[in-house]
Amino acid sequence: MYFLIASYNTMSTEKKENYDIEGIATVFRNAMFGMAVIMLIGLALSYGLDKPKLEEYFFFGALMIGIPYLLIVSNSDKFKLDN
Repeated sequence: MYFLIASYNTMSTEKKENYDIEGIATVFRNAMFGMAVIMLIGLALSYGLDKPKLEEYFFFGALMIGIPYLLIVSNSDKFKLDN
């Protein structure tokens, strides 16, 4: 389901061959699972400590860490293949 990755789905076949899509997909998977784990920890702490604001802090914290990480790592030269 690589076509769900933005801009990869609109690339020509020749350009797609220049990228390690398996590696990029792995980065996306790990970043999304990491963000989900952070949010779930925030949810559990929010209920456990009876502090509803913790849920929001963890949610926005996960986004503020996860999205820049995802953009920086997935756009690095690490996933460009030398053909």
